[in-house]
Amino acid sequence: MSSQPWVPGPGEQLLEQLLAAAHAATPVDLHGLVQRFADAAGLDRVDVYLVDLQQRHLVPLAEGSTALGVDSSVAGSAYRAHELRVEELAHGRITTWLPLIDGVERLGVIGATASVIDGLLLRRCRTLASILAMVITSKRASSDTFARRTRSQPMELPAEMLRAFLPPRTIGNADVISTAVLEPAYDIGGDVFDHSLTHSTLHVTILDAMGHNLASGLTTAVAMAGCRNARRAKVELPELVDTVQDALAQWLPEQFCTGILAQLDLAGGVLRWCNCGHPPPLLIRGHRVLDRALERPPQPPLGTPALLARAKWEVHEEALQPGDRVLMYTDGVTELRTGGDTEFGLERFTDSIIRATAAGESAPEALRQLIHSILDRQHNRLRDDATLLLLEWRPPGAR
Repeated sequence: MSSQPWVPGPGEQLLEQLLAAAHAATPVDLHGLVQRFADAAGLDRVDVYLVDLQQRHLVPLAEGSTALGVDSSVAGSAYRAHELRVEELAHGRITTWLPLIDGVERLGVIGATASVIDGLLLRRCRTLASILAMVITSKRASSDTFARRTRSQPMELPAEMLRAFLPPRTIGNADVISTAVLEPAYDIGGDVFDHSLTHSTLHVTILDAMGHNLASGLTTAVAMAGCRNARRAKVELPELVDTVQDALAQWLPEQFCTGILAQLDLAGGVLRWCNCGHPPPLLIRGHRVLDRALERPPQPPLGTPALLARAKWEVHEEALQPGDRVLMYTDGVTELRTGGDTEFGLERFTDSIIRATAAGESAPEALRQLIHSILDRQHNRLRDDATLLLLEWRPPGAR
């Protein structure tokens, strides 16, 4: 064996320098850092695009460039499919589009433009995309830059408050993925979702407060804080629900919310949940919604006065099969009005789910298409909050 120490080549040194500089950089400095990488690597340029709040457009990180449609551009295809795409340009140039993904959360894309991009340069561009995804994720909580770039209109105060509490849109690992969307994106009033992973369990929560105002937002904010507090103390589901119930009774005795609090065992695929006055989850298996598969008698909403809610919280169980998806939703989805002021209803909602999942898209992409199909029916205007959370159990041995 050779005793010579490994010496990084120029490309690796360049990426090391970029990573070191990115730690100290502000978000407004990232464009300059990326262009320095492009110049040193022999690229014409590298463009960074972030997906907007509603996942309809890819917005350039740098000022002055034009946004690209998620559904109408080559860059959007890379975002939707989580895969490389190549776009031919004039004068013998090509742009290689790579998705920006932090874990399983889709943040946007980068586009590397040159006359030729060989295998070595492509690997460096992939590494650049990974570095940028981590940097953007780590810095967006401490800067308004990314939030401003990904918004297309002002945000109402209740929505601003609730979005400050939300986890990433998508989380997951080799066994499971959980992804969620909230609409109307800039005017949510009382809906929230939460999801979290441990080594053995996926925890998910969906909540829907009474009303559509700041008090509604405060209700779900307190409920979500209570849920997280109990979850981190490793309590069982009934005690977790009691913690939320007690928090609302103490701090907001005039308010209540419905919700589902659930846990999925990653090894065995057993889903356990408590339904507190909420629409039942839907089980999707083999691109079909199984009729009433997860329907159980609901219990009182969270925050219901103690004298009326003297109930032992019932924990329901269902053994999932590999590849199963479970969709949780708020009643703003099924109660929205379509043409002629008729209710959208569960049957039409189910048909939309089947269409969104039948094409074999990933869970985040299927959910994006589903919420857009609902919004398009409403001309992108909803009268109530509509929240969707989709989880998929996909143990490696079954794939």
